[in-house]
Amino acid sequence: MKILFTASECVPFVKTGGLADVAGALAPVLAKLGHDVRVVVPMYTAIDSKWQHQMEFQLHFDVQLGWRRQYCGVQMLRKDGVTYYFLDNKYYFGRPYVYGLGGDEYERYSFFCRAVLDALPLLDFKPDVIHAHDWQSGMVPALLKIQYAHLPFYSKIRTVFTIHNLQYQGIFGIKEVQDVLGLGDGLWSSDKLECFGCANFMKAGLVYSDAITTVSPSYAEEITTAYYGERLDGLIRARKDSLFGVLNGIDIGEYNPETDPLIYANYSQKDMTNKAKNKAMLQHDLGLKEDPDVPLIAMVGRLTNQKGLDLVDCVLGDVMKENVQMAVLGMGDAQYTNLFSWAEQQYRGKLAARFAMDHGLAHKLYAGADFFLMPSLFEPCGLSQMISLRYGTVPIVRETGGLRDTVLSYNDYDQTGNGFTFLNYNAHDMLSVIQRALVYYTEQRDVIHTLQARGMSGDYSWTHSAAEYVKIYEKL
Repeated sequence: MKILFTASECVPFVKTGGLADVAGALAPVLAKLGHDVRVVVPMYTAIDSKWQHQMEFQLHFDVQLGWRRQYCGVQMLRKDGVTYYFLDNKYYFGRPYVYGLGGDEYERYSFFCRAVLDALPLLDFKPDVIHAHDWQSGMVPALLKIQYAHLPFYSKIRTVFTIHNLQYQGIFGIKEVQDVLGLGDGLWSSDKLECFGCANFMKAGLVYSDAITTVSPSYAEEITTAYYGERLDGLIRARKDSLFGVLNGIDIGEYNPETDPLIYANYSQKDMTNKAKNKAMLQHDLGLKEDPDVPLIAMVGRLTNQKGLDLVDCVLGDVMKENVQMAVLGMGDAQYTNLFSWAEQQYRGKLAARFAMDHGLAHKLYAGADFFLMPSLFEPCGLSQMISLRYGTVPIVRETGGLRDTVLSYNDYDQTGNGFTFLNYNAHDMLSVIQRALVYYTEQRDVIHTLQARGMSGDYSWTHSAAEYVKIYEKL
């Protein structure tokens, strides 16, 4: 098949979150299965010059956005069997940020969605399936159905829309979006594009795509409920027959403790000796007390309410009373950077916090920690818990979304499970599970060793997930 991914970010070129990991890792796996896979992303200034130097200019054309005619250049790069296209417009994408500061996100990504469709005949690429990712690409299925499907070139193209995080929907004023996309008044009803008096790019993708996927089976169930549905649960229930939950994988080449060049010392499931060396060197570099017998809990990710940090805030003092250390890496809300800045001073030698997007340090934390804490309020899939399992770092998670699908709580009676979990979004439930894990670490280290080995032997590759996507494409 011919498959086109449209995404606002993609590793290794530009990344702010898990969307980039999915677009960058799934495409090469589909290509290895024999499909012609191409990925189209905006040409951001943030893309490293190393990649820009490898690109080849293909063509340019004008994109009609209401009364505007905007230049669009197309650069191309081939890597790992995948063809990547970069849509170039300095006004929209030549900025020092990827998302969010100019107040014209609706115009930037309207341009992107329109340019994707306009570019296809010029590139002489007619995909069987366009796979659009998250709200930034949400107008691609809508524009295709509304404005392009009557043209012979586009008439047989089918669309898949993937929800990576339903909380981020691309909500703007109707008049502004009408102005750039020329969508008539008849389309702004509650069964089409209008959403609580606004234009909603996520809803556009949900209404007009042929199939909807999200990034774990549990999240696909959860978003049909009012609690997780972010006011779109009614629409999602109406389209439930077209909704599929496909669990994300991780890049097992990049995240491999046997070969990872970013960690202090390599190790494997068969010989985990060097995991202790990673811990010792991590403790040293972070200014923590260097003691192999003190369990180290890591947290890596965005410092936001979604990640359950208000639970951590509530019981951090109780956690620090235990014989334990914590290491936190991430950027985000001021209330949490303030919390961990204060805690680093308050619990000197026991807690370290680094507020940065530091890929190398993240790898070191996955390799050096004993436990990985992820008490999310909601988690569409989550990659961090799978990475921690791969590195033999035992996850402590809340049972939600993809966390529920990948981490099974250790059961004393039949010795099953690969981590520790709690169900209710409650700080003291989390605390008791952390304390349970610490008891095993202190008194039954063999259980921890079993969980480490079990985690490292799991299959977190894209192979199974890619096959599931192929089934969806073929069905369409």
